Amino acid sequence: MQRLSGLDASFLYLETRSQLMHVIGLIEIDPSTMPGGYSFPKLRDELERRIGAMPNFRRKLDNSLLNIDHPVWIEDEDFDIERHVHRVAVPAPGGEEQVAELCAHLAGQTLDRGKPLWELWVIEGLAQGKVAAMLRMHHAGVDGVTSADLLAELCTMTPEAPDLDADKMKETAGGSSRTTMALTGAVNYFVQRPIAMAKLLPETVGVPIEWFRRTRAKTAMPVPFQAPRTRFNAPITPHRSLAVTQLSLDDVKRVKNRFGVKINDVVLAITGGAMRSYLEQHDELPEQPLVAMVPVSVHGADESALVTGGTNKVTGMFTLLPSNLDDPVDRVEQASEMARKSKEHHADIDANILRAWAQFAPGTTMSTVMKLYGDRGLSLAHPPVFNVLVSNVAGPDFPLYFLGSRVTAVYPLGPIFHGLGLNITVFSADGHLNVGILACTDQAPDVQAIARAFDEQLKQLLERCD
Repeated sequence: MQRLSGLDASFLYLETRSQLMHVIGLIEIDPSTMPGGYSFPKLRDELERRIGAMPNFRRKLDNSLLNIDHPVWIEDEDFDIERHVHRVAVPAPGGEEQVAELCAHLAGQTLDRGKPLWELWVIEGLAQGKVAAMLRMHHAGVDGVTSADLLAELCTMTPEAPDLDADKMKETAGGSSRTTMALTGAVNYFVQRPIAMAKLLPETVGVPIEWFRRTRAKTAMPVPFQAPRTRFNAPITPHRSLAVTQLSLDDVKRVKNRFGVKINDVVLAITGGAMRSYLEQHDELPEQPLVAMVPVSVHGADESALVTGGTNKVTGMFTLLPSNLDDPVDRVEQASEMARKSKEHHADIDANILRAWAQFAPGTTMSTVMKLYGDRGLSLAHPPVFNVLVSNVAGPDFPLYFLGSRVTAVYPLGPIFHGLGLNITVFSADGHLNVGILACTDQAPDVQAIARAFDEQLKQLLERCD
């Protein structure tokens, strides 16, 4: 039995029928490289074998009415691979439009909390004989880093099946004990939480004071609830629209080197330009620059001071996007300066303060408030916290094979929220930047236009590199 951290559990409490808290990896593969030829049963059987050494895929949630703390993970003793792996085909011609439509539908479905919180959809019928694998995992069990790690365990550098780690095969989340769950939960709630609160308050008091000082000195990252309103800053429904695009990493590096910035600066500049293009097309471009929230991994941070454990080890950094600038080079330079300022400010804030406060998340209350927030459209009653979530995750820069088939692209797709209905996630792998864009259909049925704008923005920057 393993207790969820407050941040892990918060993704359960935040989830409603419209606000789904799972992350997605859309993996495009070339099945012709699979040893002995491709078949769905072979792929499913190999996945089942690999999961024997991947305990995170076999754990499920458990809770009790007497448990006043966060839920726990336990081993699923009745694990059945056929409840998690499904086969489906897209209609001809199997192009991007057909795949996107199917994946958007699947992205709008809830995961069954009665079994391990993941599923894999194997999508056949793609153009040129390719196959796609859509892996959905609940955010309570993964963050950007751990999802990349899990993907790495499903991939190899050669098509041949690897030997399994004997130690990993012995790992287990353990069984359920309602008595232990209730007693340890009570100790956490009544003893450890007050002590943690006493330690956390002094750490927190200085954050808004320093933020105010930096704001006056113009060295602060943007303040939450100050973003301009766009179509994405409204209540969402369960309907999803998605789009993907693939950029050359060499081209992005060429821009980076030409203008003396970082890859992430180029990504932010392209995002700002793509958002500018999209909102201009709809005659909705605000005069103010848009505000992005950038997730930051804290997997390497010292946990001893405020919080320990948990899967999600992440915090967030706010930065301005240069969507108000017309010139693409100006956008790169401005994005770099804005990101530098935000990073310096963010570095002064304890890396684990968000995770520490999340330990106090009240499950039932938070779930009720979140449902009320969505049902009543309360995201329209206050200024947007930010405009778009932009995440950049680094992957391996060499060829990979997913269960024996050569990986040609990996597109990440993160969750969206009421009032924050656009998620743009970038994953670098094997010489490409793979861009996944997820939105609510009711806000952006034409989200493919944002993906096309990414391609156009990079093309404009390359022209200025000459």
